[in-house]
Amino acid sequence: MRVAIAGAGAVGRAIARELIENGHDVLLIDRAATAVKPERVPEASWLLADSCELSSLEEAGLDSCDVVIAATGDDKANLVTSLLAKTEFGVPRTVGRVNHPDNEWLFTEAWGVDVNVSTPRIMSALVEEAVTVGDLVRLFTFRKGNANLVEMTLPDDSPYVGKQAGLVPLPENCQLVTILRDGQVYPPNDEQPIESGDELLFVVGEDSEDELQQLLAPRATGR
Repeated sequence: MRVAIAGAGAVGRAIARELIENGHDVLLIDRAATAVKPERVPEASWLLADSCELSSLEEAGLDSCDVVIAATGDDKANLVTSLLAKTEFGVPRTVGRVNHPDNEWLFTEAWGVDVNVSTPRIMSALVEEAVTVGDLVRLFTFRKGNANLVEMTLPDDSPYVGKQAGLVPLPENCQLVTILRDGQVYPPNDEQPIESGDELLFVVGEDSEDELQQLLAPRATGR
């Protein structure tokens, strides 16, 4: 898979290293000469260019990219890059980094963004996850599916502690995708029991989140 990353700062380089480690072909683009340092990620291709310029994206060969990640520290630049990638080059998937939470509403399909990643939201979600048990924590929003990736650490007093996953009457538009326990990942098959302290990850429609919360941790809902 060929991936272009706009923004060769710490975030862009970290993403590039991870993708390269997983066997992908990565191009890093940055308009600042001081940021273009191929020795930092020697396995990547590098381009000194402005990703908001159509000619720069043509030079980058965006029409051959499978994914474009707009990861600069400027929300305006990330929006323009995503829009050009989608509308001018037909890139199948775009990911936009949201730096300021007030701008998150802009990062939609209308601006060519398939997936937005809000750094402030993720950080707050991780804080909530670390200190809460029995509360539903939203980790990620899937714009196209109008659904969210949510997490709950199952409390001791959940009515479904010790029950098989297949016996939990999940609400409509909700799917258990992973069970995390003692550092291990368990597949959510019908026979797999869920235990107190398990981290449960669900993909769920926004309208069903409250029902899921009430089902698994009714006391947390009422406190």
